[in-house]
This record gives sequence, C-alpha cells and structure tokens, in this order.
Amino acid sequence: MFHPNHSSSPADSLSPEEREMLDRINAYAEKVLGDIDPQKTRISYQLEKLKPVMEEIAAEKQVPLEDIFIKYMDLASIVSAKENALLKDELTENGLEDFTR
Repeated sequence: MFHPNHSSSPADSLSPEEREMLDRINAYAEKVLGDIDPQKTRISYQLEKLKPVMEEIAAEKQVPLEDIFIKYMDLASIVSAKENALLKDELTENGLEDFTR
C-alpha cells in the first residue's frame, strides 16, 4: 500500500532492542487477542491479555512490569504515528489528501 519510494519502515527509528520488544509483544498479541476489534475492546482488557509476555520481558530485563507497559505504549504510539504520517504522504502523493470533496 505504501509508495515504493518510502524505503524506511515506521519502526526504523527504534533501537534494535526496542524493535525486538515491540515485535515480541505484537506477535504475542496476535496469538492471544486474535480477531478482537481493538476499537471496541477496553484497553485494560487488552493489556491484561498481554501481561504474561510483558512479565517475561520485565523479568529478563530486571525492571518493573510497569516500565514495560509504559515502554510498550510509547513504542506503539511512535510506530502508529509514523504509519499514519506515511499513509497521509501516500494519499497526498496520489492526489487523495481530501477525497471527501
């Protein structure tokens, strides 16, 4: 969907450690959350389902679980914002920036 001239991915600005953590949690989320609609499912429920993998990561890094929750939310927000910016650029390049007119 993204323009071939966009050679970087939204996660490219993350460190390898951050990318690995985000990928690990997202892969786990795919398994445990499957086909739920995130827009219609409470964030507290979603985070509770992700707690086991976050507990593993927290134990491995010897940091509090809360730090992993916060880091995950921050990283997911960064990647989401970059994905939205790339989509906006793509729509603009194709003359679709305001297709509601």
